[in-house]
Amino acid sequence: MAQKARTVLTLDAETVNALKHGINFKKNREDGKCYIIYKDNRGLRACKNQCKHQGGLFIEDMEDIDGKTVRCTKHNWKLNVSSMEYVNPPDCFTQDELEVVWVNEGVQLVELSPPDPWNVDPKTPEELEVGEVTVTYLTHACMELKCGRKTMLFDPWLTGPAFARGWWLLHKPPEDSLERLCQADAIYISHMHSDHLSYPSLKTLSDRRPDVPIYVGDTSRPVFWYLRSSGVTLTNINVVPFGIWQNIDEHLRFMILMDGVHPEMDTCIIVEYKGHKILNTVDCTQPNGGQLPSAVDLMMSDFAGGASGFPMSFTGGKYTETWKAEFIKNERKKLLNYKAQLVKTLQPKIYCPFAGYFIEAHPSDRYIREINMKNSAEELNALTRKLNPSIKTWTPKPGSVLDLSLALKDPSSSMAITDPPPNTQLYMNKWEFDLYMDEINSVITDDIFKHKNWIQFYYRWADFKDYNLVVRVIETDEDFRPFPNGYDYFVDFLDLSFPGQRPERDHAYLEIKNRVGVMRYIVKNGLLWDSLYIGFQNRISRDPDMFHFRFWNHFQIKLPTKRPDWNLFLLQETSVPVQADSHR
Repeated sequence: MAQKARTVLTLDAETVNALKHGINFKKNREDGKCYIIYKDNRGLRACKNQCKHQGGLFIEDMEDIDGKTVRCTKHNWKLNVSSMEYVNPPDCFTQDELEVVWVNEGVQLVELSPPDPWNVDPKTPEELEVGEVTVTYLTHACMELKCGRKTMLFDPWLTGPAFARGWWLLHKPPEDSLERLCQADAIYISHMHSDHLSYPSLKTLSDRRPDVPIYVGDTSRPVFWYLRSSGVTLTNINVVPFGIWQNIDEHLRFMILMDGVHPEMDTCIIVEYKGHKILNTVDCTQPNGGQLPSAVDLMMSDFAGGASGFPMSFTGGKYTETWKAEFIKNERKKLLNYKAQLVKTLQPKIYCPFAGYFIEAHPSDRYIREINMKNSAEELNALTRKLNPSIKTWTPKPGSVLDLSLALKDPSSSMAITDPPPNTQLYMNKWEFDLYMDEINSVITDDIFKHKNWIQFYYRWADFKDYNLVVRVIETDEDFRPFPNGYDYFVDFLDLSFPGQRPERDHAYLEIKNRVGVMRYIVKNGLLWDSLYIGFQNRISRDPDMFHFRFWNHFQIKLPTKRPDWNLFLLQETSVPVQADSHR
């Protein structure tokens, strides 16, 4: 049976805002079941109000001076809700967490069932021969797994940019990377972001071997929603349910799991060969709702940070260079500590940070490149070893190979990891800017944009409304100066109108300056706005200074999957109106 997500409690925005820092007890009035929500500066954590020992109810712990611990009414067991670890008795259980899903400034607590589907049909690990299981790092989030007679590839971004033209590969893939892609027995693509689902990379696969089995999770926003418009032909895409083992052969199987924060689009994967597990959490913020298998043989995760337009692309108010630098520094540190603590909790035998090797390489993005400082894999691995001396760490280089058998038999062995030959070029030093920039900028002069009514046509297609937000959109050049003869317009999303100026009523306001080529490319092709926001292709100011979740979630995830009908639009714009006297 596929893993299911069930909402067990819903809190509206007013109730969420009223939550106090520390412990909050909540009850579902419909079924009477009780829950605990812990709030701190990092956000919310939640669990059932039920002791794992014998199902007792938790109450406030009068001896707790930090406001983090609850006490069971049956046997006085104590749970630290900030860490979800039992502290009395210590080192016994970890409380199963509920997913905290934000919806329209409110919250849903979501329970995964079963929470640990990898325990279905367990396999006893068998001894591996040298060379039987190897893991080769290609670049960014792309790993090649050789397991016996089969080869599996993860997230092949091997050529071209991601997020329109905002991200470029930092590591130079081995020369035979595209050949490896075409020879794979299976490909896993974790989610739709273009540093994982790379249509330029898959074009080679489309031309040479379009029937390679590709596996994706059953997310509500289909991973390949844009395939028909992409010009890429792939004939063997398999959408698989969450939490079900998928067999490749008699020894190799895998299971795709959803992300707890973005279940509509993000996934992670467990690969198992002869009972040996490899866990790849990819970009998941809370993979499988925070419940993951411990003591896997190899764990891989992202590490770098910096994969958002906030705060680098924001201007005005508090967003000074000093404030941005301090914020980025603190966020890097928090991410580094979170990843190291996660590894400490899960205790994998081997840990490898990856999926963070990108660079804002285009000359026009120099400002972003200089301010958007990221964590290094070496830094995270050093912290991991400090906290967990028994865990072997791997800082991958393009073409480096981990032999799982050797690494498990002797973690200290220098033979377990083979680095690329000396003098191998590890980092990119040139990119095909013109090739991809010309494609994007070619739409600037498209006939669509000769007619001002494209604005109304596009936003009505997008169908976001009933939200008290006014957005001013300004088309700009590369340096975010107004584009000559470009459009500068307002959209009032309360009633989806297009006023000439800001309305007089109270309203939230965003001013977004978009590079004209990227914006028009997105508009014409019906693409998501993640290329603008995550790709650093705009500059944003807001009044008041607040995040509009509904707006960004809609334009980055929920836009229609069918692109706008621009042929119909042009037909309407160029048709001669017909007078109908009988309808006067």
